[in-house]
Amino acid sequence: QVQLVESGGGLVQSGGSLRLSCAASGSFLSIKAMRWYRQVPGKQRELVAGIGNSGSTDYADSVKGRFTISGDNAKNTANLQMNSLKPEDTAVYYCYAEAELSTSSGFVGTFQYWGQGTQVTVSS
Repeated sequence: QVQLVESGGGLVQSGGSLRLSCAASGSFLSIKAMRWYRQVPGKQRELVAGIGNSGSTDYADSVKGRFTISGDNAKNTANLQMNSLKPEDTAVYYCYAEAELSTSSGFVGTFQYWGQGTQVTVSS
């Protein structure tokens, strides 16, 4: 019932910048939080940055000071501005959202959704 559409990935040189965007659409009551994760082959998916519906944000230590997450509650979007990119930032970046939905039984529950992922490659 929730679709996450990601955009903005690509290939950049070390020190360059990219801006990732994630838009949530579908039938839901509210979006509780949106986050960006990244994953490289053979390693665990890690949290990069997150934003709550209150506007609170958090970041992985490895990206703090370089990446900025922002959101638009009205548009149900989350953006990740990535500056001073390093080769170790190379990964597939996934958008994640926690959405409150009304179930078929009439109860309200929170469900987790993932985007399809977008490749970010930083060359040296």
